[in-house]
Amino acid sequence: MLSLKLAFRNLIGAGLRTWLNVSVLSVAFVVMVFYNGMLDGWNRQAHDDTINWEVGGGQLWHPLYDPFDLLGLQEAHGVIENQAKKLIGQKQITPVLVTQGSIFPHGRMQNILLKGVQPEQEIIGLPTSNLVSHAGQEIPAMIGKRMALFTNLKKGDNVLVRWRDKNGTFDAREFNIVEIFNSNVPTVDNGQIYLPLNTLQEMTGMIDEATLFVAATNYTGGNFDEWQFKSPKYLLKEIDEIIKSKKAGSAVIYILLLSIALLAIFDTQVLSIFRRQREIGTYIAMGMTRSQVVRIFTVEGAAHSLLALGLAAIYGTPLLYLLQKNGIPISQTFDSLGVSIASKIIPVYAFAMIVLSILLVVVSATIVSYFPARKIARMKPTDALKGKIQ
Repeated sequence: MLSLKLAFRNLIGAGLRTWLNVSVLSVAFVVMVFYNGMLDGWNRQAHDDTINWEVGGGQLWHPLYDPFDLLGLQEAHGVIENQAKKLIGQKQITPVLVTQGSIFPHGRMQNILLKGVQPEQEIIGLPTSNLVSHAGQEIPAMIGKRMALFTNLKKGDNVLVRWRDKNGTFDAREFNIVEIFNSNVPTVDNGQIYLPLNTLQEMTGMIDEATLFVAATNYTGGNFDEWQFKSPKYLLKEIDEIIKSKKAGSAVIYILLLSIALLAIFDTQVLSIFRRQREIGTYIAMGMTRSQVVRIFTVEGAAHSLLALGLAAIYGTPLLYLLQKNGIPISQTFDSLGVSIASKIIPVYAFAMIVLSILLVVVSATIVSYFPARKIARMKPTDALKGKIQ
């Protein structure tokens, strides 16, 4: 208790020097919490959006299907057997047929993916109910906002689309854009056109066939027949790796900020020991043990961190609250990178993350204060009283 009182008295007596150290350390703490909260918020949003729009409770792939092998799509399809039809009727899965094609908006050509989906499906967030076929009219199609921006297409426009059927024969027809949806997941938007499943099956000659199935969140069936189940964890692996790499990169920021603050505390403690030699000798001469004197200076360093946490709470709490309430605007240039990210990120401040950040600041400040204080243990009371440090 005496060590704590003396430590805080000495800190307050140091005046501006103490508050400069405390201010730098508080900034380091707030930045750590903010950056971790932003990454955790991004991670949660990316997971939730990707699950809602694309992954669902997992996907069942045809053995030849590889989302990165576009040339293999011609063979990556199989017949929807009775077991799959039963699960479709129970709304446990929904089939998707994927094939390559080309679009010719305003005289330009662009390679695309044609995806056939059931208009009545409710497993993923695509507004597929708009894909209603009308006899004698163009094929109804749906695109995302990024695709619409890139192709300069608007709702109600007609566009020529070319594709190959399962025998390799080219064909072409006009599609009518009946819906433009807005999704935060570029992988369900960029370079893709959605149309009714039965229409695409007829166009390609792949009657009653699919490339993959998207499972509902409560699906527990696993593999069946030739279809291989891919869990959400497997399908979200790339997003997790991006978040991990961002967190690893942010560690450099933490280390730099924390190092600057801790270096200032270390220098302050060294200078304090040098200037207060007679005070230290007086403590020892009055009967204090060397370990007690070391404890006073170590507690002083730790007190810097406690004051920094208090200062951070004063200005950091309202600042972080406002960021969480209003979100952090994100540049839409991320869309072109295929990164699942919303127009703004809502930070998530996990209790465990805040506690770990507090412990890191307190323990680090205590350690860097202990090392210069160790020199006190080797001082003789007579030398300290004379102002000599060995």
